[in-house]
Amino acid sequence: MFFKQLATKESSLSYFFGCGTLGKAVAVDVVAGDEDWFTEQASKAKSEITHVIDTHIHADHYSGGRKLSTMTGAAYCLHESNEGLVKFPFTPLHDGQTIEIGNTILNVMHTPGHTPDGMSFVVTDKRRGGEPWFVLTGDTLFVGAVGRPDLAGREREMAGILFDTLRDRILTLPDTLEIFPGHQAGSVCGAGLSGKPSSTLGFEKRWNPALHINDREKFIEYVVGDIPVRPANMDKIVEANIAG
Repeated sequence: MFFKQLATKESSLSYFFGCGTLGKAVAVDVVAGDEDWFTEQASKAKSEITHVIDTHIHADHYSGGRKLSTMTGAAYCLHESNEGLVKFPFTPLHDGQTIEIGNTILNVMHTPGHTPDGMSFVVTDKRRGGEPWFVLTGDTLFVGAVGRPDLAGREREMAGILFDTLRDRILTLPDTLEIFPGHQAGSVCGAGLSGKPSSTLGFEKRWNPALHINDREKFIEYVVGDIPVRPANMDKIVEANIAG
């Protein structure tokens, strides 16, 4: 497997990875303006981008996902809950779905809380073995923090959903899994993000303060009590990402 992480504007983290043996690749959370970087990486890896995925409808930056899919002929993927919301066709993904990128396998997890449509991806390299290698957590779990729950306008409800997602889904994964989030320090998509761009699930269980709170109501109070200022031009950005 080849794997590239791109640190980009708004403290976003984008991903390009796949199977070098069979020449297949996936791009995740592409920021507008970075499309050429992904095509250049695909050329270097002698690989075809087959899937372009946004882990959710972004509110802090314009997505380059749909443009990259048009440039490459790849499927543009969002969670199925966006059907009827976005104004363009896309390939819907659902919880439990498996995506094969050559020998690289992505297992789709619906992980709402930051937004209703949030997804994470548990990734396995079949050439390395049958056990998962890492998880892309989008804006659900960051290094040192969790996603803000207020972007949908129902912060207490969404904070409770985020608690359930973390406890019932993310934290049931093996402690040895590496986590690669959608943002690092400087992002307004969560409070207290680390500048470290990756971690392990075991390390986050030990040091991430939000994961130490086992009571649902206390977690809700903690998360809604420390929400950053809303992203500048958030409504405009969301509208543009929905319109495509």
